[in-house]
Amino acid sequence: MKSVYITRREIFNAAHKLWNEKWSQEKNEEVFGKCSNHNWHGHNFTILVTVKGIPDPDTGFVINLTDLSRIMKEKVIEPMDHKNLNIDVPFMKGLLASTENMIIQIWEEIKLPIKEAGGELVKIKLVETENNFVEYFGGNEPY
Repeated sequence: MKSVYITRREIFNAAHKLWNEKWSQEKNEEVFGKCSNHNWHGHNFTILVTVKGIPDPDTGFVINLTDLSRIMKEKVIEPMDHKNLNIDVPFMKGLLASTENMIIQIWEEIKLPIKEAGGELVKIKLVETENNFVEYFGGNEPY
């Protein structure tokens, strides 16, 4: 039987600031623009997590979506929702709070729990704005 891909979507709100401590204020403003605002700025993030697997013959599921939702809420939504990504999120400590860094850290947070629930994490899409999003395949890029 062939693999099936299933995706779960969740939404969270968070604030961050793009700021490199090694740079001057002028350089930060030049590179990051309004995203370097001293008083932070926020986004309504959408995260889509795609898991693959062979449907279980007894349930027809690749992964129980209740389990996938629980993993996403415990590992991503609860730690990040209505938080300051630069200050409040343990797995973002010491990292610039770009969506690129966020998505890699989120992958590391959910990869094992998804495997333990019977699925294989294949892709995360993190939407920051209607025009900006990142995708991560855990080092297994299809392109």
